[in-house]
Amino acid sequence: MLLALFVLGLLGGGLLSGVVLGLLSGLSSPLPPPWRYAAIVAVALLGLLRETRVVTIPLPQNARQVPQDVLRRNPRRGALRFGFELGTGVRTYVSATAPYVLAAAVLLGGQRLLVAVLAGVGFGAGRAATPLLRRASGAVEGWDADLATRLRLVAVTGCAAFVAAFGLLLLYQV
Repeated sequence: MLLALFVLGLLGGGLLSGVVLGLLSGLSSPLPPPWRYAAIVAVALLGLLRETRVVTIPLPQNARQVPQDVLRRNPRRGALRFGFELGTGVRTYVSATAPYVLAAAVLLGGQRLLVAVLAGVGFGAGRAATPLLRRASGAVEGWDADLATRLRLVAVTGCAAFVAAFGLLLLYQV
């Protein structure tokens, strides 16, 4: 039950972030589409360089955890709130660059609000995948060790995929 509430919170937080980013994306509409897409590719390349440790750039984040007392006072409400706060990506630590590249793409892409909402829910679902897969594995300690060894590869691959996707989009637009 608590895991389900946590996942629901993650999806709700991602949904809110997607809506906010989608609404703010109208601010970039005066820029010509090729410029916006070039900026997205530049952010994605910078993210890839950060993930491969070619450059060192701190991420714009609130590098702290949600307080534990949120979960202690009321476990059900706490799981939902904790998930929501993690799902927004605003109040806690985000270690990978790819979510920031996605946020930049939503802000600059000039897509419909539905696309931004789906991106936000996708972020929440991505965050939900970790606890769900961890629990489904049945071997929590082994799963944690496997994740630790593969996390860097996943982060680099995610940024590389963004560079390729947005690069192709830029070529298509030019």
